[in-house]
Amino acid sequence: MKIKTSHIFSTIGLAALLQSCKVTETYQKPNIKSEWENSLFRNQTNQDSLSVAKLAFSQIFTDDKLQGIIKKTIENNYDLKIAVARINEADAVFKQSQLNNLPTVDAVAGIKDSKNSAAAQGNNFRMPDVMNYQLGISAGWEIDVWGKMASMKRSAYAGFLQTEAAKRAVQTQLVSQTASLYYQLLSLDKQLEITKQTIALREKNVEAVQLLMDAAYLTGADVEQSKANLYAVQLMVPDLETQIQQIENSLNILMGETPKSIERNTIDSQAILMDFKTGLPASLLQNRPDVLAAEMAFRQAFENKNIALAQVYPSLNITGTLGLSSQNLKDFFTESLFYSIGGSLTQNIFQQGNRKAQVKIAEARQQQAYLGFEKTLLIAGAEVSDALVGYEKAKSKETTRELQIQSLQKALDYSNELLTYSSKVNYVNVLTAEQALLQAKLSAVNDKLQQLQAMTEFYRALGGGQF
Repeated sequence: MKIKTSHIFSTIGLAALLQSCKVTETYQKPNIKSEWENSLFRNQTNQDSLSVAKLAFSQIFTDDKLQGIIKKTIENNYDLKIAVARINEADAVFKQSQLNNLPTVDAVAGIKDSKNSAAAQGNNFRMPDVMNYQLGISAGWEIDVWGKMASMKRSAYAGFLQTEAAKRAVQTQLVSQTASLYYQLLSLDKQLEITKQTIALREKNVEAVQLLMDAAYLTGADVEQSKANLYAVQLMVPDLETQIQQIENSLNILMGETPKSIERNTIDSQAILMDFKTGLPASLLQNRPDVLAAEMAFRQAFENKNIALAQVYPSLNITGTLGLSSQNLKDFFTESLFYSIGGSLTQNIFQQGNRKAQVKIAEARQQQAYLGFEKTLLIAGAEVSDALVGYEKAKSKETTRELQIQSLQKALDYSNELLTYSSKVNYVNVLTAEQALLQAKLSAVNDKLQQLQAMTEFYRALGGGQF
């Protein structure tokens, strides 16, 4: 049997002609609104210079103990492992989409024995029993006439990139969260140290007040007030120790480890990145993973709309079969070659309204994804601004806080000195000065913590830098 190649070329030619009639649109990246270029976040630099967004976390968080905790967190954290598993899933979906446009090829081998009943054949004619042997291959191919298959592949790829960006977002959040908890731990250590130093001073103060009462300078009420002041500070210790252990447990969970003590340095040894360069809003698009994820969600919605558009039009399928078929085995490999090839356009008449509605739905979802992208960008800009102002205002308190502590220390020293040599001093003034000094010292620790956390938040707000 001779295969008529002209029929094959005619079918393929028709498919190639129709394939040039794509109805899908070409994706364009969403642009930043012109009015946002210079106002997306406050105090942005005038040029897209090196910013925190381009620095590795080790260049920002220079504490060696913190770096070790961050590395363990990245290696062992369960949220990050889940994000990686989702990336593997999205990668498999993408690879599956790349195979959608390949022909389906099936091998066929069969034996068929046909026998009609005597009643069906009638009395005057009797058909013999038929045995048929068949061996061959069959193929089918849906031609991507309108660009549907290509859009499905691009949609799956956008989904993959979205999960990759989501994994980066989780990683950035984990680094920021780890650093923030670590700095809280150091601040609590410092507050506990100050509190214990204050306890030692107030124990001595109780003894001094007792001696002054014995000398008739003070009364028994003053002694009890000094003791109450001591007890108030002693009661702070259990709360601070509880908070320290809770934060240690939180850090261990982030590292995927069982609860234990955390090795750490002191808050006084922490260096703070002084030059907060933000770059232009383009930095957020290039570096911030949640902005990238929002863009990929928009791109996926765009390609899903293309798929819906293509499904409105008829599908073109080419089918073919080639093989051997015979009613007996002795001439199975001689005169038994057969083939078939054909093409078909399929259009569901009664589903057109439904498919056009699907296009409208896809367009609405694309608009939702675009608005989500813009909202994510606005939130990113606000978070950069919040981190900048948080650092600047915490830094501005540094000198004033130091002056406040110095003045309160002098006031306390003067009050204690006068108390020793004069009975005219009210002991309540001493108690007030002691309490104000302690509060100022604790506030100074919080000021340093605010600077460190603002730096941490700034790192996260600009996209987390490099890993």
